[in-house]
Amino acid sequence: MNEVIIGIGSNLDADNNISRVLEILSEKYELLKVSSFIKTKPIGITNQPDFTNGAVKIKTGESQDNLHKALKQIEDQMGRDRTVPKFGPRCIDLDIIVWNGEIVDDDYYTRDFLQKSVQEII
Repeated sequence: MNEVIIGIGSNLDADNNISRVLEILSEKYELLKVSSFIKTKPIGITNQPDFTNGAVKIKTGESQDNLHKALKQIEDQMGRDRTVPKFGPRCIDLDIIVWNGEIVDDDYYTRDFLQKSVQEII
């Protein structure tokens, strides 16, 4: 089994979307721990609502590639609009940050909120 930390973010109806994605993740994977969620300013495109960010630690038998694909499908299922710019508003954003103890997302090194969320649930 793989232990994975997934970063979660939303700035469109964040409370509802984060609750919903945690339910979806708990149906598909074993949830080990959920971090607290914090408000952060948008990066890149700043004229949009603040984000709510946090992380969840799960166990899965899936490969990293298959989990990545599954997370993108969950984003799509929740209505993520992929036609807007990369750093634009989004209902949900799911990214693999840590895979079996190894940082696999370079954003970890430049985003304080990711480091805090990961440290909280390690």
